[in-house]
Amino acid sequence: MTEQGKIPLPAATRPNGRSLFERAEALFGSDGLAPPPVPQGLVEPAAKRASRKGPSAVAAKPQAPLPTIEPAAPVAVAPVQAKPPVVEARPAVTPEPGPVVFRGPRHAIDRAHLRKQGMIQPEGKTTALLEEFRIVKRQLLLAAREALRSGGGPRAQRVLVCSPLPGEGKTFCATNLALAMAAEKDSEVLLVDADFAKPSILAALGLPPGPGLMDALADPGIRIEDCVLATDIGGLYVLPAGTQTSSDSEYLGSSRTAELLDRLTQGAPNRMVIFDSPPALAASPAADLAKHVGQALVVARADSTGQSALEDALTLLATCPDIKLLLNGAQFSPSGRRFGSYYGYGG
Repeated sequence: MTEQGKIPLPAATRPNGRSLFERAEALFGSDGLAPPPVPQGLVEPAAKRASRKGPSAVAAKPQAPLPTIEPAAPVAVAPVQAKPPVVEARPAVTPEPGPVVFRGPRHAIDRAHLRKQGMIQPEGKTTALLEEFRIVKRQLLLAAREALRSGGGPRAQRVLVCSPLPGEGKTFCATNLALAMAAEKDSEVLLVDADFAKPSILAALGLPPGPGLMDALADPGIRIEDCVLATDIGGLYVLPAGTQTSSDSEYLGSSRTAELLDRLTQGAPNRMVIFDSPPALAASPAADLAKHVGQALVVARADSTGQSALEDALTLLATCPDIKLLLNGAQFSPSGRRFGSYYGYGG
């Protein structure tokens, strides 16, 4: 190891030598190396003053005074009216109309006159004629009930009985059909004489004359149910034709017709209405009434009704949705059925 005493010292540290600064001062002097004067009155930084004096010692900078705002004069405000709650308008519920009941006095049916005309005898024995009309009424009732279930309305409860030409037995068939229906245990039948030119129902049953359908159509003050005649046969009612007029077709074509006919079955779903109308090819009421019925029963006489007349009648009644044919006065049965022989009335 080298000994420290053997390391040579710088010249400045030697006793007889001078340092670098001393030689520089001797050559150049030291006046120009004096430090610059220190400025007096320096402002200390704000952070330093705050740290020395604390937060409370910081003087708040004076601010300009805020302008004085005069309070505004009070403004009168109208009170707000609360809006009533909005209620959704609902359609008024129309109460169901009450059932129309025929309350007139009961009139006796002339049984002897019925027997003389060869018609069905109420409360009498079963005959071939009764059995034939039982079959006819059963078909009509089944069709009417099916139409009611399908939404056919009051029209389904109406049956029009007519024929192409006079003398083919329409009144005979309409009256017997009504007598057969009256025997039903759970239904009523109203027989309407709609042959305004030649009414014959009242005479066939032996009933007194009175106001009827045409009177109710012509006079709004007449209630149609007040014109209905009750009979001593349970479930059978009769509506006369009424006063004769030359405007029967015009009255039937009015809007009042549908209103009155609806009233005849109002509240009575088990009530059937049978119209005995004039021949379709002889007068217009048959075609007018066909618009208001659910079924039409066209009576054709086996020995006289021609095919062309039948076809023309069916064309006039085409507004009826269900047309049936009834062959009257036939001397044979295509199926060989003979009710008369079974009940003792045939050979």
